[in-house]
Amino acid sequence: MTAFLPPGLPIVPDGDDDPGQQHGSPDAVRGDQGPFPMSESDFEAAVSDALDRIPAELAKTMNNVAVFIEDDYTPEPGEDPDTVLLGLYEGVPLTERDSWWDAGSLPDRITIFRQPILEICASRQDVIEEVTVTVVHEIAHHFGISDERLHELGWG
Repeated sequence: MTAFLPPGLPIVPDGDDDPGQQHGSPDAVRGDQGPFPMSESDFEAAVSDALDRIPAELAKTMNNVAVFIEDDYTPEPGEDPDTVLLGLYEGVPLTERDSWWDAGSLPDRITIFRQPILEICASRQDVIEEVTVTVVHEIAHHFGISDERLHELGWG
């Protein structure tokens, strides 16, 4: 099934991201400077602000999804141990749910990973923009939009 952006979701993200640079790729790391220093509460506020920026009409259509913040992603057994993720959607996209889905289903889970985001950001504004892109990216997965399509749209 072809997925399209839900109504109200911006088509092009704000910011001056290099379109050739993969979202969260090692090339984006700040190098020897270490992670951008930001408290957990400030990072949580950035995630909350990003969620608040989701248009109300779109937020109303989200169903049974919870958002969490964790420090870092731990690769699963058999997965490349060097895997770095900024965010992760775990669940059944709205486009794949059937009439039986609601019967006892746990909420979908969106996790935003703090350390990898801080590693690739050089300023508070960079963190806010990267958190926003990551939140939108993971919410888009909830709506059934693939990574490939998100990269085409600049939300990679």
